[in-house]
Amino acid sequence: MTSTRTTPSPTLVDRSPEVRMTLDAFGGLRADLFQNAFAYRPLPRMRPAGGAARLLSERTRIHLGLFPHAVVMVLAVIVFGIGYGVAGNAGPLALFVSCAPAGIVLLTLVRPVMAFWASLLTAPFIGFFTGWDGWPWSRNAFAAHLVVLAVVAARTRPRAAWWMWAATAVCTLFMEMFLGVGTGSDSVPLLFVSALALLAVSVIQIRRDAKRQVTAEKTVTAVERSKRTVLEERTTIARELHDVVAHHMSVVAIQAEAAPYRVENPPPELEAAFVTIRENAVAALSELRRILGVVRAEDYEAPDAPQPTLADLDDLIANVREAGLEVTRTVTGARRELPQGVELSAYRIVQEALSNVLRHAPGAAATVEVSYVLGGLGLRIANGPARGLTKPSPSTAGAGHGITGMRERVAMLGGEMTAGESEDGGYEIAVFVPVARAEQRDDEGAHEAEESRP
Repeated sequence: MTSTRTTPSPTLVDRSPEVRMTLDAFGGLRADLFQNAFAYRPLPRMRPAGGAARLLSERTRIHLGLFPHAVVMVLAVIVFGIGYGVAGNAGPLALFVSCAPAGIVLLTLVRPVMAFWASLLTAPFIGFFTGWDGWPWSRNAFAAHLVVLAVVAARTRPRAAWWMWAATAVCTLFMEMFLGVGTGSDSVPLLFVSALALLAVSVIQIRRDAKRQVTAEKTVTAVERSKRTVLEERTTIARELHDVVAHHMSVVAIQAEAAPYRVENPPPELEAAFVTIRENAVAALSELRRILGVVRAEDYEAPDAPQPTLADLDDLIANVREAGLEVTRTVTGARRELPQGVELSAYRIVQEALSNVLRHAPGAAATVEVSYVLGGLGLRIANGPARGLTKPSPSTAGAGHGITGMRERVAMLGGEMTAGESEDGGYEIAVFVPVARAEQRDDEGAHEAEESRP
């Protein structure tokens, strides 16, 4: 029993770099000039852009989109005129010599690659019928081929442009060396002028593609920056609210530990219940600290002072006034104690809004309105247009990310926020945060505790 060993053929990866580069180059030639060479690819309308185009009406811009088509048609007419002058009064022959190159130019509007091959292959026949006028390129075929190269190069990619120039050079040299008749030759002028034209078109294409790529990268970068800003702001909110929640959980643990000592001879069931409450509070506090370790930044430092509330707005406004901003504060409704998380978020919103006024509207006057309404808390921070060159003070800068940070805080509290320019040219931010009354919060807490019992 004999066995034959077959040697596997070398793949593209196993070949030398030179071979791979050569095969890739010819693969590009096949993809650009041979695959789907007769495909129907109509020239799309141009999309006018820029400041001048915006001044035109919609109907005019629609017609302006056909400008490239009109340019190609005008060039086809010019090629027809050159061909008719070359052929003279030759009857049907003049019609063929004049119309064939012009028709090939028009063919670039729908089948660009096919137009290139048609221009290249019909050149010797047109040169023959025109009496060897500038062999192998007569004057009208010369002009038509330049137009075809430029239009097809503009509709494809730079690599295809240089493949077309190489194919033109090979065919031109072949026709001149082996089929040469007569004394005149337009091979060198054609190759030189076509190289300049293709170079100009390729440079324009490369710049346009680079500009499009930069625009796309800027769009992606802006989206990623927006996402990162939202995540950073949510991390900041989580760090701040950790102190609020940790304070409440610590109070619960201390009260649960001290409660049995307030009653003489408490029943064992009550003592066991308070022990369980304290253990759960301590466990929750430990989990909160672990979560804070996850969201804490490397340069984060725990604040020494307690988190600010609406009672600290006077100090904030005084600090802002020292920076040169005229601020008026108005409080409506009966003041009442709000949940600490609401107080903190409201303070941060006002702080960030006033910082934005300092940054973007120097010299403008600002108004801060705090409304204690039946269903929650309302905030309104408005400012007029900029009227000076006052520089912002670093000590008054907010810790958030502008409007994005405010929206995140309001969304966390289940509120609503509107922000936009006012009628006087300034800016206005309006916020409403729903806040349940203390009795309603106690009833909801008791109801949740009742549902959580086994």
